[in-house]
Amino acid sequence: MTSVPAITLNNAVQIPQLGFGTFQIPPDDTREATLAALETGYRHIDTAQMYGNEKEVGQAVLESGLDRADVFVTSKLNNDAHGHDDALRAFERTMEELGLDHLDLFLIHWPLPGRGDFVETWKALEEIYRSGRTKAIGVSNFQPHHLRRLLESSEVVPAVNQIEVHPYLTQDDVRAFGAEHEIATEAWSPIAQGKVLDDPTINRIADRVGRTPAQVTLRWHIQRGDIVFPKSVTRKRVEENFALFDFDLSEGDIGEISALNRDERTGFDPDRFNG
Repeated sequence: MTSVPAITLNNAVQIPQLGFGTFQIPPDDTREATLAALETGYRHIDTAQMYGNEKEVGQAVLESGLDRADVFVTSKLNNDAHGHDDALRAFERTMEELGLDHLDLFLIHWPLPGRGDFVETWKALEEIYRSGRTKAIGVSNFQPHHLRRLLESSEVVPAVNQIEVHPYLTQDDVRAFGAEHEIATEAWSPIAQGKVLDDPTINRIADRVGRTPAQVTLRWHIQRGDIVFPKSVTRKRVEENFALFDFDLSEGDIGEISALNRDERTGFDPDRFNG
């Protein structure tokens, strides 16, 4: 079975660079889809309180027959749980839903500056981290100015920042800030909800290397050093998205794909979104 490269986080925890995303997978389909991913070889599963499918993710992990230590599980704080005490209670609910003895990574899902104080929320995550119930903590959808405020007011540097990244939104400034502060970048919406799959540049490269446009795009993420987690409920697509480690893109390919940037989002702008 293919071995997925690991990224070493700033606290020495190892995270598989390729994971399986469960955003928008209905709970009724999540257990089966996650089991299919684990059978294919994925060892990194990404969920969130907002997705409503933590319970089914946990069931799949437990039913997979894999050692718990071999599966990296991430969840994220719901937007209605900002604030110290609310965040602590929300984490307890996540653990109850998952049915696991520990979490590998817990994230603040959105900064929501107009709703509450994400620094106060982060201090709750620091407590959870120190308790040992999660191996790492991080953030999602944070811009550099959010991260600067967090770093100025906190003791634990986020292990990751999970942001929207794809060829039409390369996020070079956010990724560079993360690299400067040893915050790993995770890419959500890695193929821009399918928008990049018809791109002529990506298709030309795909034809040359004998791969699909999705595989080329995901390989672009991998070679740029980001953590990426495509999602699908189709077994064939799940397997296709995993087949990324027996080919390489040239530096020229990487540059051409990166040059497609339009600063075009498929999701919310973190500076405008307040849940």
